[in-house]
Amino acid sequence: MTSTVSLTPCTQRDCRAECHLIVCGCFKYSVTKDNASTKTNVTVPVLHVVQARLAYVAAEGELKQPFKDELPTRQAQLSTLQDTEEFDVLVVGGGATGSGCALDAVTRNLKTALVERNDFSSGTSSRSTKLIHGGVRYLQKAIMKLDYEQYMMVKEALHERSNLLDIAPHLSAPLPIMLPVYKWWQLPYYWAGIKMYDLVAGGQCLKSSYVLSKNKALELFPMLKKDKLVGAIVYYDGQHNDARMNLAIALTAARHGAAIANYTEVVHLLKKTDAGTGKEKVCGARCRDVITGNEFDVRAKCVINATGPFTDSLRKMDDGKNTNICQPSAGVHIVIPGYYSPDNMGLLDPATSDGRVIFFLPWEKMTIAGTTDTPTDITAHPIPREEDINFILNEVRNYLSPDVEVRRGDVLAAWSGIRPLVTDPNSKDTQSICRNHIVNVSDSGLVTIAGGKWTTYRSMAEETLDAAVAAHRLGGGPSKTVGLVLEGGQDWSPTLYIRLVQDYGLENEVAQHLAATYGGKAFDVAKMARVTGKRWPIVGNRLVSEFPYIESEVRYAVKEYACTAIDVIARRTRLGFLNVQAADEALPRIVDIMGKMLDWSDKKRTEELEAAKKFLYLEMGYRSRSEQLTGTTEITLDTQEVANSVLIDRYTNRFHKFDKDSKGFITTVDVQRVLQNISVQIDENALHEILNEVDLNKNGQVELNEFLQLMSAVKKGQVSDSRLAILMKTAEESLDLRGPVTVDRSGGGV
Repeated sequence: MTSTVSLTPCTQRDCRAECHLIVCGCFKYSVTKDNASTKTNVTVPVLHVVQARLAYVAAEGELKQPFKDELPTRQAQLSTLQDTEEFDVLVVGGGATGSGCALDAVTRNLKTALVERNDFSSGTSSRSTKLIHGGVRYLQKAIMKLDYEQYMMVKEALHERSNLLDIAPHLSAPLPIMLPVYKWWQLPYYWAGIKMYDLVAGGQCLKSSYVLSKNKALELFPMLKKDKLVGAIVYYDGQHNDARMNLAIALTAARHGAAIANYTEVVHLLKKTDAGTGKEKVCGARCRDVITGNEFDVRAKCVINATGPFTDSLRKMDDGKNTNICQPSAGVHIVIPGYYSPDNMGLLDPATSDGRVIFFLPWEKMTIAGTTDTPTDITAHPIPREEDINFILNEVRNYLSPDVEVRRGDVLAAWSGIRPLVTDPNSKDTQSICRNHIVNVSDSGLVTIAGGKWTTYRSMAEETLDAAVAAHRLGGGPSKTVGLVLEGGQDWSPTLYIRLVQDYGLENEVAQHLAATYGGKAFDVAKMARVTGKRWPIVGNRLVSEFPYIESEVRYAVKEYACTAIDVIARRTRLGFLNVQAADEALPRIVDIMGKMLDWSDKKRTEELEAAKKFLYLEMGYRSRSEQLTGTTEITLDTQEVANSVLIDRYTNRFHKFDKDSKGFITTVDVQRVLQNISVQIDENALHEILNEVDLNKNGQVELNEFLQLMSAVKKGQVSDSRLAILMKTAEESLDLRGPVTVDRSGGGV
């Protein structure tokens, strides 16, 4: 009989579990093992500020960090995995929940291991909406349907929101979010709901929500559609850098002694026969180093399955008869330029055309819009669909002013994340999707944590370890992760970036970025920065000019267990998520730096470059841009444009000003020649990159039809900021302004 773990509110009026009369502040775990007659109830307090403070003191006062000064290398971590006779806990999965489980386990003084078959946060945990939130929608459902479970889910999430903002102040911050109102009756309705959100948060409310008049709303968010706008309501949630937050959790676990290894996959589970019951029990896993192919066994008293969308894969390794419980849903997000939203104000559209909620948020000086919610297949490499991108753009158009032209070409990056919704395997109705998360202990002892959301990763990990400790009699004491400051948070302050500027001669923007990404560890990154040779900045060569990422971050990324170029552009930095073109341009330098540090061969460097380009092309939306310039998509010269001979002639004449020899194509030599005539100099490598954006045939030439396709796409807004189009237009205007040079002025031809 499968063992189960259920979570129910404590109803005892005389409960003495330090609840201190806080409503719903106590939960009871029921762990049922092997047969219905054996049942253990453990009452534990959660969602309590006093407990949080006590845990913080305990964490700061008692916990030891064997690797406080220097993290062990990945090779050292692999050696520990292979050489340790038996761990108490082996966590499979390096996302937010898996890393949270490892941190919870190791801080309970349990001997802990974690393996991840890709990179830490390579899946869903790096592809979120970047919000730390309680869930306004869930609270609405809880009130409308008098749903206690939904209410408790929101209350727990709001507690975790507060805790996460405290333990990682460098990676997270409160964010005001505006809810525009276009009907008078909605104003009191939404206001009451948002005020209830503040009330449920109680003392952990970030800032009180407030109502804005139409004029004030437009002052704060001038891009809003003015017609029929009644007013707006502003409430506060948290925002974070999700991939870096995930990495901070994993690195904090490593600092405390957990053996963690990315690119280490589970081949199969190890089992042994229990002498007392005669049943097979999971006792570890056969693992394979994905990079070298080396296989080895990791033995553990307890194995935790925290693999997100791949939950069922490991469950079927345990028992092939297990049915699927994961119901994957795809959430697509797009990144557009920062001028689409104010610097510090998000926007929520609660009623889209199909009922889904759309967020519109500033992030890393860009704007994120999303998300969709559509059924999908489980894959390690989800690809954003064009129809999802266009759905988001259409919704954005609905609440932005007509003065703001929302162009498809402004999409700088797009990604899809798989949300692992689950059904409870112990539920009578196996078709119903669990609204929160489930913890399940199988007959063989495999502990599975599935479902949930980013914000509640810590409480999910605590619940999972409580279940594991009860099921496997591990000991180790209660959780100590409430208030436990994560990697980089200990020495961070809002003014830390000033010291980086003063002590190392970094640019102000770069220093702010390093402080907000690495916290107190930013000094370690700055120490690795090379001298620029310029008057200012003194150190810190940028990977690309328009983003504050510097070369020393690539070197530091290797210390943070980055193994591939994708790890750097997607998770150690967020360049791939912000601008695929910029990431593509930075790749050669990133591969060069990593190649020297990791001793890559020429063949390996080529493979890394190609793999990273494929990642950008498929998973980060680069393919969509390429398709917009081909004749196979809707973005072609339509009949009306073809009939407009004036327009065609204008573009053709512009092209021929560069194609002096009437070859029918232009090369970098042609462009360079024209630029010299107007006294403009551009590096040859930069020119190659500019032409390569439009060179669909990849033959080193831009042909007339390719140029006309480009101009058509630019005109329709399907492509924006095309360097070649802007360069050629500017050059043409400069040539026209100069006019013919007279013989007298040229010196008489002598």
